Amino acid sequence: METKQILTNTAKIALPLVLGGAILYWMYRDFDFQSLSHVLWHEMDWTWMLLSFPFGVLAQAFRGWRWRQTLEPVGERPRTSTSINAVFLSYAASLVIPRIGEFTRCAVLKRYDGVSFSKALGTVVTERAVDSLVVLLFSGITLLLQVPVFRTFFSETGTSVDSFFERFSLTGYMVTAICGAAVLLLLHILLRKLSFYDRVRATLSGIWQGVISLKNVRNVPLFIFFTLGIWISYFLHYYLTFFCFDFTEHLGLTCAMVTFVVGSIAVIVPTPNGAGPWHFAVKTMLILYGVADTEALYFVLIVHTVQTMLVILLGVWAWISLWFSKRTSEGSADTYSHAEAQSPQSMPQSND
Repeated sequence: METKQILTNTAKIALPLVLGGAILYWMYRDFDFQSLSHVLWHEMDWTWMLLSFPFGVLAQAFRGWRWRQTLEPVGERPRTSTSINAVFLSYAASLVIPRIGEFTRCAVLKRYDGVSFSKALGTVVTERAVDSLVVLLFSGITLLLQVPVFRTFFSETGTSVDSFFERFSLTGYMVTAICGAAVLLLLHILLRKLSFYDRVRATLSGIWQGVISLKNVRNVPLFIFFTLGIWISYFLHYYLTFFCFDFTEHLGLTCAMVTFVVGSIAVIVPTPNGAGPWHFAVKTMLILYGVADTEALYFVLIVHTVQTMLVILLGVWAWISLWFSKRTSEGSADTYSHAEAQSPQSMPQSND
């Protein structure tokens, strides 16, 4: 059993790395990396890249503030600094093992502020649901504005929606529906079996409390502000990099929106920070807007690498900050939360 678990954990780490590495190798197999140095130091305007950094930091900080707000309805009030550092560290952790960041930040709050892990995980589920809706809304608006470009993208990549559905017969639809129903039924039976165990039932209960916490958020306008702040900051963090290169600075806001949406969807593929799928998706869209193949490769390689380095630096900062942070026991955390609840807060602030 232990050997099987080790193999499973190894596969979870290795497969995303292999997938991302394979895509990157395929894209850059004939790339002249020596020319990259010349672009970095002689053709690229680093001023715009530096101006984009604060928005990359702010996006994660907004996420930390919003997360803390969603924890309040379930009786958890961690320090603001701990919440933000947990988010910083989670993004860095996901560079090693994709999707591990969600568990990492919950573990940080548990360790340093005595926050219930299951409740924290439930609020993370809530956050992901909200962010998915925002991405869908953003994608819908962008799609309506740029339908011809997306049609060309699907055609060039062999993912035409029409041809995909044409492959389905009536029998195919029925089989798909039956398989989907069978999966749902299996999950239902599995959860009922698990519910007999007190520990699992308590964990599921905590997650559910976190999921439904959104309806009890005290300041809904502030929650909306944080949510918009996250995605506007992400977009500006990306958009400002267009002005670093003479071959993208003229493309405009619409192109930035399209490539941002496509890139956001591409990172769903579990590779470290979307490495590989993000490069391919954004590069393909840039080519459709008239950017040369080599120049598009310069853009995605430099932008993704630099922004990933920022994620690493924030993770190191968070690790050092948490190292010197004073831990609170569960009892002291409750006392702290009660005292904090008596003082109204209109804007996020540090509680250290």
